Amino acid sequence: MISVNPASLEVIAKYQPLKKTEILNKINLTHDEFLSWKDVPIDKRKDVLIKISDELLGNVDYHASIITSEMGKPIRESRLEVEKCAWVCKYYAENAEFFLEREVIKTDASLSYLGYEPLGVVFGVMPWNFPYWQVFRFIAPSLMAGNVCLVKHASNVSGCALAIEELVKKACDNKNIFNVLLIDSSMVSSVIENNHIKAVTLTGSEHAGSSVAMTAGREIKKTLLELGGSDPFIVLSDADVDDSVKKGVISRFLNAGQSCIAAKRFIVDSIVYDEFIDKMLIEIKKLKLGDPMDESTSIGPLAKIEFVDEISELVDSSVTQGARLLYGGKRDGSYYSPTLLVDVKENMDVFKKETFGPVMCISKCEDEDHAIDLANNSV
Repeated sequence: MISVNPASLEVIAKYQPLKKTEILNKINLTHDEFLSWKDVPIDKRKDVLIKISDELLGNVDYHASIITSEMGKPIRESRLEVEKCAWVCKYYAENAEFFLEREVIKTDASLSYLGYEPLGVVFGVMPWNFPYWQVFRFIAPSLMAGNVCLVKHASNVSGCALAIEELVKKACDNKNIFNVLLIDSSMVSSVIENNHIKAVTLTGSEHAGSSVAMTAGREIKKTLLELGGSDPFIVLSDADVDDSVKKGVISRFLNAGQSCIAAKRFIVDSIVYDEFIDKMLIEIKKLKLGDPMDESTSIGPLAKIEFVDEISELVDSSVTQGARLLYGGKRDGSYYSPTLLVDVKENMDVFKKETFGPVMCISKCEDEDHAIDLANNSV
């Protein structure tokens, strides 16, 4: 398992995947810790989350540099990600007790209530695009609820995974409430099948989600999935075009467009279509492509060089199908320039497929009903 700096294409570190016996040992250690952690008073769980939050805030640059080095996110965005992780730890530390309160239900019985009990070991399969946030938003509520967590992180961000593991162990006397499994994706099903695993969550592709859900379903285990998206950004004739352009740039190009919840398909009313494109083009030209460690960089490299192949092919095929390339469409190593495609039709690849890169595609609609029809036409 190799971590490569996508900006320089230099190898950061190589990691040896765990053997089957080592995987079982980690699962057993985590399960054994659950037997103690579930009885730890919530105030002490809170203290652990607050320590983690303080540690993150006290070492923002350290953690941000790991993110940027491993997956190429501009350092400014990495800092914001670390700070958001600190916030989510503090949020659940301060609010979990309220969330977990018993809810009394009126029945004919002397007392009926809805209660919350910890499940046990929860297994998380996490993605590379927000390598800290995706883990912390999973483990913060889980740990506060009395569960313990195992994570299989994306293979290109193993350094992030291990840094988080070290941070949690430092903050807690219960050293195995969170453990990382350095394993290949092919081992995920066998982990889910282990009797100590009580639930599984995944953020990733539809294919990965389908595979995890199938295994968890066969084992009758709880699942929570966040999969890809092709979110529409609709601009109607009465919209504030300037504000729409400002928000559109952020929602499309944050993290170089590598986000499942980013705006993917821009659907603009014909009345403001040309104005929106003209103003959007001005803003996109301001985006600076470059070294992600540079404070002034807006767009860093994509996380893997093969992702550039995928996004380039998507843009090229759509231009062949009739889309107009107004800006960008250039590649250099792991970098792909911020790109603007207009006159995008429903039959084009860039409309039908998720664009996981710095590419904005704009389609024209005639009215609100047409916009809704286009928005709903996703796969």
